[in-house]
Amino acid sequence: MATRSRIGLQLSDDSIVSVYCHYDGYPAYNGRILRTHYDTIEKVRELIDGGDMSCTRTNAGWNNETLPEVGPLYYSSRGEDCPPRHDETMTEFFKNGEEFGYIFQNGEWFCYDTKTWSDTFAQVIEIPTGALV
Repeated sequence: MATRSRIGLQLSDDSIVSVYCHYDGYPAYNGRILRTHYDTIEKVRELIDGGDMSCTRTNAGWNNETLPEVGPLYYSSRGEDCPPRHDETMTEFFKNGEEFGYIFQNGEWFCYDTKTWSDTFAQVIEIPTGALV
C-alpha cells in the first residue's frame, strides 16, 4: 500500500506549484529525502518540473531494470502526461486526498498532515533529522 504525498514549492504570491508522489510519502522517508537531496530552490524546481512521480528516489525503472542514475521515477518516463499543478491557496493544496504535503517555503521544507480525516489535519508534522542516501 502506498503513502501518498504532494510535494510543492510556495511561490512569491503564496500560491503553490506541486506534484503528486505515490510511494514513501511519510516524513521519515520523503521528508528526509527532500531535505537531503532537494535543499535549494533550483533543485526543488527541477524536481517539480518533472511532474507527478511514483517515488522521489530510486535506481529501478518501470520494468525493474537498473537505471543509470538514482533519482525520481516520473510518470512521464512511461509516457504519461502529468504536469505540475498550481493551487492558489494552502487550503486548496491540503485538500487533495494525499496523506502528507511537503512545501518548500523560505528555503526549508515543511511537512503537513493532509489527511482530511485526521485530528492533526493541516498541522505541521516534524520531519525526522538525519540524511538518507
